[in-house]
Amino acid sequence: MVERDPTAARSPAFAAAPVRAEIDAATLDKLDVRVGTIRAADPIPATDRLAVLTVDFGDRTRSIVAGIRAERSSLASVIGAQALFVLNLPPKTIRGQLSEGMLFDVGFADGLQAAFAQPEWPMPDGVRVG
Repeated sequence: MVERDPTAARSPAFAAAPVRAEIDAATLDKLDVRVGTIRAADPIPATDRLAVLTVDFGDRTRSIVAGIRAERSSLASVIGAQALFVLNLPPKTIRGQLSEGMLFDVGFADGLQAAFAQPEWPMPDGVRVG
């Protein structure tokens, strides 16, 4: 499990990005976001950031390519961690690896060290977000 540091300081230079254009609830409802547990994490050769995650969603296991290596000293630290994933994106091949979804993270889009978006306490794999 990834350890959290509740004393980690906020970046003094951080300024929140503007809020994006409004969308309606029907558009948001199209996303199939679920909790999954990372069962394996393997580096993708010839890349500095990419790893292929094997993620358990209860009734299925999927491979998901994610750029998570730069923020972690070891991929072993994410094994057993739960996170949020978008599952209804079309499958895509990234650096020769099939990706069947997308990991939700917090911080990367704002230039911060990325952290997993994850449930507050353990949840069954495959539980929907909403």
